Amino acid sequence: MMNLKEKIDEFPNFPKKGIIFRDFSPILRDPSAISYVVEEFTKYFHPKDFDIFAGIESRGFLFACALALHYKKGMILIRKKGKLPGKTEKISYSIEYGKDVIEIQKHALKKGQRVVICDDLLATGGTAKASAKLIEKMGGKVAGFAFIIELTELGGMNEIKKYNCKSLVKY
Repeated sequence: MMNLKEKIDEFPNFPKKGIIFRDFSPILRDPSAISYVVEEFTKYFHPKDFDIFAGIESRGFLFACALALHYKKGMILIRKKGKLPGKTEKISYSIEYGKDVIEIQKHALKKGQRVVICDDLLATGGTAKASAKLIEKMGGKVAGFAFIIELTELGGMNEIKKYNCKSLVKY
C-alpha cells in the first residue's frame, strides 16, 4: 500500500497568503504512483456501472485519461468557456470571487451515458457540482466522482453527496 500523502508536495502561501497548495505533480513523475491511483479507483468503480469518464480542466484530464485507458472506455473534456471548438453546452456557477462558466462539446456525450467525473482536487465543490449539473443538462447521468485530494474542511463533499464519490487523500 502506497502512502500518497508522501507523494504530494505542499506550498505554503500559494497562490496567496494563508493557502497551502497541495501539488499532486510528484505523482505524475512516478509511474508506480500513477498505477496505484488507477488501481485504487478500480476498487471503487465497477466497469458495468459507467460508460465514460469526464475530466475537469485541466488536471482532471490526466487521471480521466489514465482511467479511460485502463477501463478501455472513452473520455470527454469539461473545459472553461471558450476553450472548445464547435457547439457547446455551458453552465454558469459561482466561485469565490464571482462567476465562472464551464462547457462540454454538444456531440461529446450521448443521452443516458453514465459518467464518472475526475479531478485532482475537491475543495468547496463548486466546480464539481457545476460539472454534474452540466452532464445532467446534456442528458447524461453522473455515475460518480473520482478525486485524488479532498480538502475536507472546505465541505466540498456536501455539495455532491448525492453522488458516488471517492477521494484517495484527505486533508
